[in-house]
This record gives sequence, C-alpha cells and structure tokens, in this order.
Amino acid sequence: MSTLTVKLPDGSARELASGSTAADLAASIGSRLAKAALAAVVDGSESDLNVPLSDGATVAIITADSDAGRHVLRHSTAHVLAQAVTRLFPGAKFSIGPAIEDGFYYDFDLPAGRTFSETDLSAISDKMREIVKADQPFVRSEVGVGEALRLFADQPYKCEIIERVTSGAADGADAGEVGGGEAISVYRNTESFVDLCRGPHVPSTGKLGHFALMKVAGAHWRSSEKGPMLQRIYGTAWESKAALDEHLHRLAEAEKRDHRRLAVEQDLLSFPSELGGGLAVWHPKGAIVRKLMEDYSRERHQNGGYQFVFTPHLANANLFQTSGHLDFYRDGMYPPMEMDNGVYYPKPMNCPMHCLIFAGRGRSYRELPMRLFELGTVYRYERAGTLHGLMRIRGFTQDDSHIYCTEDQLQDEIASLLDFVMSVLRRFGFKDFTANLSTKDPAKYVGDDAIWGKATDALRAALEKYGLEYKIKEGDAAFYGPKIDIDVRDAIGRKWQLSTIQCDFNLPQRFDLEYVGADSQRHRPIMLHRALFGSVERFFGVLLEHYAGALPTWLAPVQVRLLPVASAHEAYAASVVARLQREGFRVDVIHADDQLGKRIRNAKMEKIPYVLVVGDDDVANSTVGVNPRGGEVERDVRIDDFVARVAADVNADDVDA
Repeated sequence: MSTLTVKLPDGSARELASGSTAADLAASIGSRLAKAALAAVVDGSESDLNVPLSDGATVAIITADSDAGRHVLRHSTAHVLAQAVTRLFPGAKFSIGPAIEDGFYYDFDLPAGRTFSETDLSAISDKMREIVKADQPFVRSEVGVGEALRLFADQPYKCEIIERVTSGAADGADAGEVGGGEAISVYRNTESFVDLCRGPHVPSTGKLGHFALMKVAGAHWRSSEKGPMLQRIYGTAWESKAALDEHLHRLAEAEKRDHRRLAVEQDLLSFPSELGGGLAVWHPKGAIVRKLMEDYSRERHQNGGYQFVFTPHLANANLFQTSGHLDFYRDGMYPPMEMDNGVYYPKPMNCPMHCLIFAGRGRSYRELPMRLFELGTVYRYERAGTLHGLMRIRGFTQDDSHIYCTEDQLQDEIASLLDFVMSVLRRFGFKDFTANLSTKDPAKYVGDDAIWGKATDALRAALEKYGLEYKIKEGDAAFYGPKIDIDVRDAIGRKWQLSTIQCDFNLPQRFDLEYVGADSQRHRPIMLHRALFGSVERFFGVLLEHYAGALPTWLAPVQVRLLPVASAHEAYAASVVARLQREGFRVDVIHADDQLGKRIRNAKMEKIPYVLVVGDDDVANSTVGVNPRGGEVERDVRIDDFVARVAADVNADDVDA
C-alpha cells in the first residue's frame, strides 16, 4: 500500500496511507484530537478536514477550543442560520454571514416588508437545532461562474458578489464569501440549501449546537446608506455549553455595567436629543471625575518633559489639504463651512496644528525631542448607526501628544513612551495588558525601507524590554508608519483598545518640517503620535464599565457622604463635613428629611465609597459610624482615624506614577 508523509507543527513527521485526509491524521494521533478537530491548516492555508493530503505537506489540526476553531464554528453556525431562515421564510434573500468577535451575523432581505420579531428568533433557533441534530455534512465543491449564477439565480445579493469577484471589483468581504479565482467555492448542507463560501467549515452540523441568537438590527447592504436596508441577526457560538454560558454571563454583566445606564443613575452626564446624536453634556458629578482625569494627565505630562499647547477647533481647508486629511479622511469630517475668507472645517485631528507649531520657526537638534501636549477637542462625523454612548461619539477630547525626534533618539523615546503609557493605565486600575505591533504594508507606504525597519525594531524592542505580550499584525500599519496599540482587559474579561504609539513619516514630509543638526545640515524629524486615554470620553466610559460605576476613591465624585440620623444631629454632621473638606476630601450631606434606610440605599446606588451615619453617641464621643462600600458597618470610629483611612485609600497606588 502506498503511503505519504506529513509534517506536524512540532517538527515531527507522520506516515499515513495514500489519500488520507486531515481527519485521518487527527484520528492517528488520538481519539481526543479526532473528536475536537474541526478543520486544518495545510501548508499555511485553512482547509476542510476531508481534503486529501499531499506527500510532504505541513499540517496543523484546528480544534474547537482555539481562536481559529471558534471562527470555524461561528461561520458554520451562520450558514445554519441562513438555512433555517430560508426554510421558515420562503422567498427570503440572504447576503453575507461572517464570523465576528465572539459570534456571527447574517443579513437578510425578507419578502413583502416582513420583519423579524423576538418570536421569530425563537422559531429560527429551534429550526437551527433541528438542522444540527440531523448532522448534515458540509460538502464543498467548486463551480464555474455560469453555474454559480444559475445556482443563485433567485439570490440577487449572492449574484452581485459573484459578479464583483469575477470582474475584479471585489472587496475583502466578497473574497471571504467566494474565495476569489475563476472557480467559485460553494457549500451544501442538503440538496435544497447551498451557500457561497471559501470555507473551511466543520465536517457536519452535528459538530455545532452551543449557540444563541442575540438580537436583530438593521444594516445597509455594503454598509452604504444608498444600499437597501437589510435585517441582521446576531448570534454567538462556542465549543461547549460551559463556554457559551460563561459568555452569556459576561454579556449580562456587561449590560449591568453599561456606562450609559450608570451615567444616568449616578447623574454623571447625558445625551440630550436637542444636541443631536453623538454629543454629550457633562453634569457636575461627571465633570468632577473628568477634571480629575485631566488634571492627572496634565501633571504627568508636565513632569514628563512635555510642553503644553492649545489649538483652535476649526481651520482653513488648506491645512487639511496639506495634511492629506481631505484626501483620505474626508468621509469622517464634518461638512465644510463657507466663510468670507475661505472654507473651514472642524478639526478631526490635532496633529496638523502641532506641525504648524513646530514649523513656526527654525529648530535646532538641541530642542529635540520636542514633546507637545494638548487636551484637544476634535470632531468626527460618525454614522448614526455606529454611535454608542461615549464609546463612539462625534465630539471628543484627546490627551494628544506629538513628539518630534531624531532617528538616533527614536529607540529611547519609544521605550520611554511605552513606560509612560503603562504607568498611567496602571494608575487607573488596569493590570492586564496585551499589545499589537502593526508592520508595513509592502504595497502602500511612504518613507524608505531603512527608517521603517528602524522604527519597527524600536517598537518591538520597547515591547520586549517591557515584557509585554504582543502580536504582530503583518502589513496592518497605516501607510505613514508602524505603530503599537495597547489593549487592556477589564474586570469581566473584555478587551479595550486604548493607547497608541504611532510613528509618522508622512506629516513631517507634507509640512516640510526640518531641524538643523549638529552637522549644521537640515534634517527631517520623525514624528510620533501618542494618546494615553485615546479620548477622555471613551476612557471615562471604559472606566465606568470596568468598575461597574464604583470608581476608586481618588476618582469618585463624592468620596464621603454624611447622614445625620435626625435633625438634632445635623449641626454635628456639618462639623464633620467641614473637617473632611479641610482635609481635601469631596463630601456632601443629606439631611434627615427622608428615612435613614432610604438615604443609605440611595448612597449605595450612587456607589459612594464611604457613607457616615452620625447619631447621639457620635455627637457625644466625636465619632462616626462608617458604612464602607462593599464592607461591614463599623461603629464608634474616631474622626482622626477615619481621616487617616480615607487619605490612605485616596493615595493608594500600585505604581510609581
């Protein structure tokens, strides 16, 4: 019997019978792997398990508990969703159904203006479970363009995808559906259901089952407001019931932590409809927290060798023509304003104006690195459907810094920047970090290869020096330079992309920035963009959700609340308030107009760190009763002892910030 040899990721080799598949390979290794296997990576390309292997191929098995395996699970479950919808809603048109982070979606166009309801989701889910129970095989085949158009003659969105791919006008989503090339890849579950897809998929629907349909939303075809409005069903799928339950628990916890709800409950900020979408007003308590955040940022930058600058909220169109924003960012900018002396735009970025400051006079190498800092408000036109509280907003303030340095200073400056970023994030209570290093797209970049290599090496060296876990995103950098994005993991395990260190070889060239070096010659500086919070608004929203509204004492808008038991104790309560305010704490008092129990409950809902109750014994002994957030009630606490305790809490810090 003829055989073939395949290589495994650990460098070992395995001999199999000729014609063997990745499924056979998994079975030869062990029954547990065979059961967990969903797909394979063969010579660097993902493949179905049943594809015959060639001699000498390098093969890795994709299992259900891996990121790649979950992607296959979710994409396969999306196909089952489409199959269920077309069975339940004759005449339904289906467009695309990709896997996304933690889940999947599929977009549909139902006949006669029909819309999905919550009852429909339940019925669709039941039908999907029937399909899963039937253990239908996913069967891949390749057909010509004509045959593909015939197969999908009654599915206009699929036909459009096929035509775009074969005409060379396809985008990434199209290629994900079809796979590109002259042959069109399709998958069947049964003779009556076929879908476009490049795959891979699980071997059969019986490998699925741990899923939940989450919600229905509107979505324009191709994300274009000119395209038809489709109905998008979102779902999630996991490798086990335990993993699904854990995810659903996280979602329920996330809903309780939603910053929009917490902001209303704690009277921090609001989004009045009179302002228009994506614009917030900060109420006094929220403004206190924002001021504390901004004051801390200012202090750290002042101590870190930064120079403060201020720039206007709008500028002449010529500035954004020079910077290139009108060419590559116009869709994200607000419409122009016609003025008597030209056309003006609200600024979407602070960096062009910082370049003007650098260019304002001749610069010497002795001035570098020049670190400019601004809490600068910018305006970006986000589509209405993408707005989400403070997380996606149209007017926001960045703690924006731009550093101009020489090539020789680049390595040390990036290392210093990363240390600065991490210490600030730790001060706000984040402890779990990962990073992404985005490298050059060989097809689209400015600057020479040498400086790209030097900058990328400097970013990598900073990450490794800091010992920060990171992934390399090959070819993902913007055309103007490589970058590091810092992700933090919050209290319920979600990742948030916050801080960025971005090299820029483009703007110094566009603005013809120069400095005179030690050799008396003119040189082009390297520019670094750096935002710690990203935006004050979004960072605030992330903080609220991370802490579930129970902000650390140093950030809490009210740190201590006094509750006199009765009106006879109000004078003493006022004296305690005065003492605490002299110590620099933020304190308020709620008088005895309501029952004590109700006032305590209200204080707990506002998540105030310390609630002090004072009665007869406290007046007589100069003490207080302490209700600490999340702790046990304490009686007869001396005021001096309480002051020392709160001071220690306020100053608690895990890092030397």
